[in-house]
Amino acid sequence: MLRGVLHPRRRRASAEATTVLLPGTGDTAATWDAVGPVLSADRDVVALSLRGHGRSDRPGTYSIAWMADDVATALVALEHGPVDLVGHSLGGLVAMLVAAREPALVRRLVLEDVGLPQPRLPSLPARPDGALPFDWAVVEQVRPEIDQPAGHWPYTARAVAAPTLVVAGGPTSSVPQDGIADLVAAMPDARAVTVDAGHLVHEREPEQFTAHVRAFLAS
Repeated sequence: MLRGVLHPRRRRASAEATTVLLPGTGDTAATWDAVGPVLSADRDVVALSLRGHGRSDRPGTYSIAWMADDVATALVALEHGPVDLVGHSLGGLVAMLVAAREPALVRRLVLEDVGLPQPRLPSLPARPDGALPFDWAVVEQVRPEIDQPAGHWPYTARAVAAPTLVVAGGPTSSVPQDGIADLVAAMPDARAVTVDAGHLVHEREPEQFTAHVRAFLAS
């Protein structure tokens, strides 16, 4: 089992509750900078860059399962008990896998614009020019997992015991919204809310996003 060291960005509120934020493909922990200060008003907040991103390890080998192993190790190292885990896009798939595999680590789960993975026409994007804040091999190795997903995902969704909020991006999102409905239906304790902001809800509508998340985590 390959484990990477994940680089955190922390905001401390000297509170018992802890929220951990996971970004999507190509993003680092900094993507949560508009959300973290609001959430940290009454809870500790830790934003992690996934393996291959930002200042986290770049081992050159990437998969959703290995990223989930990394995050589970990081959660244990926090020694804060079960956390509220928030994941966007790829980070949401990683978060869901952690919650299914390690239920004692996750109190509540928030998935931002994440649907139940369904097979789709493979399409590897061209690498952008110049330096990137992440290892392009992440796209080359993980994108095929998303285009042609493993058969475990419906069972993984059903195995998540933590109460779950799915924040959908609405009709302008690149994620099929019927896949989000399928995910919510598959999970034992999940609800959905739509913020019509496209795929990057937390960046385009941070106030609405944080309002929904705070209300859910406090409920």
